[in-house]
Amino acid sequence: MPLGPVEPQRLYRQIAEQVRALITGGELTPGSRLPAERDLAKQMGVSRPSVREALIALEVEGWVEVRTGSGVYVLDRAGRASGNGTQVPPAEWGPLELIRARRVIEGEIASLAATQAKRRHIQAIREAIDTMREATDRGIAPLEGDRAFHTAIAQSCDNVVLLETVQTFWDARRGPLFERLGDYFETVPSWRMAIAEHEAILDAIRAHDGPAARAAMQAHMDKSHARFSASWRRANSS
Repeated sequence: MPLGPVEPQRLYRQIAEQVRALITGGELTPGSRLPAERDLAKQMGVSRPSVREALIALEVEGWVEVRTGSGVYVLDRAGRASGNGTQVPPAEWGPLELIRARRVIEGEIASLAATQAKRRHIQAIREAIDTMREATDRGIAPLEGDRAFHTAIAQSCDNVVLLETVQTFWDARRGPLFERLGDYFETVPSWRMAIAEHEAILDAIRAHDGPAARAAMQAHMDKSHARFSASWRRANSS
């Protein structure tokens, strides 16, 4: 399979374009299964998370179908209307790359919050976690509470640039790539794990322990990244 190296700029889009070219060129035919993520990553000289983002983009746009426990298969687009399927915006960030960026920036924001948070900020963080727990108990993805949690931490820093950065990061998860990835790997058990991670962040901020708050936020992002990077065989297994 003639796959070549790609440059690390909007990497997932470049990977997706190479795979799409193989499909349109007839080298990957409808119904055929794509090589495993690890094999694609090795051939292209990229990371497996970048390959996963590319495969999700191709699925969103109707080129492939991810069958959990089986693999990724090329769809038959014959007879489909032109432009069928959602188009991924050219500027959309890759979900896993976004989580890595949040780890760096929100880790420092949590550390700063631990030194500056006042009682009202800590109460807002507490209420956001409670909102998350209430939604999860009803089997609803607790997105509203999750956004409120990260926003409340940023608000305590009294810096509008940091606040708007966090809001932009979080709102990026509303894009089609992140939503589709969430369809596979976000479950009630995964949200309960996230809530426990949020509690650890709150505990460190309440204790005014900057290093602990940074470590707790970074650990949360690392675990989030791991959940979205898990084997497809584990998708929706809980």
